Amino acid sequence: MTLIKSISGIRGTIGGQPGNNLTPLDIVKYAASFGQWVKTNNSKKVVIGRDARISGEMVSQLISNTLIGMGIDVVDLGLTTTPTVEIAVPKENAGGGIIITASHNPIQWNALKLLNHEGEFLSKENGENILTLAEGGNFEFAEVLNLGQYSQNADYIDIHIADILALSLVDKEAIAKKNFKVAIDCVNSTGGLALPKLLRALGVEVIEEMYCEPNGHFPHNPEPLPEHLTAICDKMKGGDYDVGFVVDPDVDRLAFIDEKGEFVGEEYTLVLVADYVLSQTPGDVVSNLSSSGALTKIAEKYEQKRAESAVGEVNVVAKMKSINAIIGGEGNGGIIYPELHYGRDSLVGIALFLTYLAKTDKSVAQLKAECPQTYISKNKIELSASIDVDKVLEQLTTEFQNCPQNRIDGVKIYFDDEWAHIRKSNTEPIIRIYSESTTMNKAENVFLRIKKVIDRII
Repeated sequence: MTLIKSISGIRGTIGGQPGNNLTPLDIVKYAASFGQWVKTNNSKKVVIGRDARISGEMVSQLISNTLIGMGIDVVDLGLTTTPTVEIAVPKENAGGGIIITASHNPIQWNALKLLNHEGEFLSKENGENILTLAEGGNFEFAEVLNLGQYSQNADYIDIHIADILALSLVDKEAIAKKNFKVAIDCVNSTGGLALPKLLRALGVEVIEEMYCEPNGHFPHNPEPLPEHLTAICDKMKGGDYDVGFVVDPDVDRLAFIDEKGEFVGEEYTLVLVADYVLSQTPGDVVSNLSSSGALTKIAEKYEQKRAESAVGEVNVVAKMKSINAIIGGEGNGGIIYPELHYGRDSLVGIALFLTYLAKTDKSVAQLKAECPQTYISKNKIELSASIDVDKVLEQLTTEFQNCPQNRIDGVKIYFDDEWAHIRKSNTEPIIRIYSESTTMNKAENVFLRIKKVIDRII
């Protein structure tokens, strides 16, 4: 079964049987449930946009016509980025948004990511309401004279970029004076539309555009991990570029490549950008429990605090709002900068980092070397379906009861300058175990210590 229904949206592989895969029937069903939810909130407008996946146009048309049939006006941004749709929803005074993207998943996948009227991912309660509507099938479609209207707006990437350039911590003049040479890998999706525009708007004239044709044919696995980025790293090893930027298909995850062609690491995207932001504006920061503790040390450097949230963008945003955090995000390369909007945004991450790079007069490698050096080991344990994962986690907390713990999402156990985060998957019978220490060997030893206890429990 490759149809996954969650509070944040619907994702699956294209084709196959209804109910098991993301078929046209499933797309219409969940688009209708979202439309019904929007109407119950006294709105009749939805913003949609898509990444460059081959199935995107088909999915987009099904969604648009379903919503129009419900009497809802559709503003279609066409090929665009996830953060651009998030920005457009409140600007259009819409009741919500649908982003047609499966993010870093392979070409066979697509998804409907659902946004509220603020352009943010749905709360658990709202997401559950939409799933309930879908299962009940109690949709109300409009009569012919009350059908919704369809319009297109291809200007929002430019609007998004203009908003970024207007930010107080983005210094276009400083960037332009450095004459940076930049390489980008946009995995043949909508980053190929947005990143070159952004860089030119920031005054960057030399841009090596790799895989920037938004045709949906991903040249490599689209998740921005080092094993997938050999082409841009090899390109940069010649020393001709100051920095490389890599994004996923919907441009909400960002990774850096240094001037030597070395992958900086997704965990350090937020750490490096936060270092700049906190140096200019004091405030607390937020990341999820599975993200690097290096962010804690960056916050402490400026006498600020780092708060932790459950895994998931909606949880990070909720925590950021509760403490009025100045910046936040996740260790997968997601930057959330509230002065712009509450969503992961690679474009604002690039603008802030280039400003930082310009003002420090240091190289990317030097900035990374000055950060707290930590290493995360990411593992999972597969379990039989009969095992009660909640009971395993409960026994694990008892086993380590003398250690500080956080229980908001599974359990995170702290061992001096090391930690392990153990949580169950929402979609399969596995336990995910992330551990961090000052060397990779030590991080892996923390994992093995936890695994040994779990093996004994089960």
